[in-house]
Amino acid sequence: MTVVCNPLVFRRSIFYTIRMLKQKPQSSETQIRVRYVETDQMGVVYHGNYFTFFEIARTELLRSCGYTYREMEASGVFAVVVKAECSYHKAAKYDDLLTIKTTLKRITRVKIEYEHQVYRDAELLATGHITLAFVDSTGKIQLTPKWIQTDE
Repeated sequence: MTVVCNPLVFRRSIFYTIRMLKQKPQSSETQIRVRYVETDQMGVVYHGNYFTFFEIARTELLRSCGYTYREMEASGVFAVVVKAECSYHKAAKYDDLLTIKTTLKRITRVKIEYEHQVYRDAELLATGHITLAFVDSTGKIQLTPKWIQTDE
């Protein structure tokens, strides 16, 4: 698994991490080998599994910046998927080594937007866009917490 992150972001504070992410979009690369269970009878990755790949890559991006979803949720902040899109260009198959390139594109008043690109070697297989919204523990939409906002 290869992860690329600005070394200035490795401080353990979620406040600092998200602020740095908003100031300069970050990206990571996560490698996943396609398992048999993720394919159909023809050995092609089932289309819904791309969203699992995207989730793994988002989790690794956050982890590479010094924080985990578990820690974020323990602080009372939750991020839920409100929009998920995937365009399929070519099929991924059993035992392919995939690279998922994930980029944090934007943080708004209530959301985070990610872009994902799935590659087999240099060949683009799929492109995804995921939007997460901030909620509290009851699921009520919340403004992006102050510690995520920057002085813009």
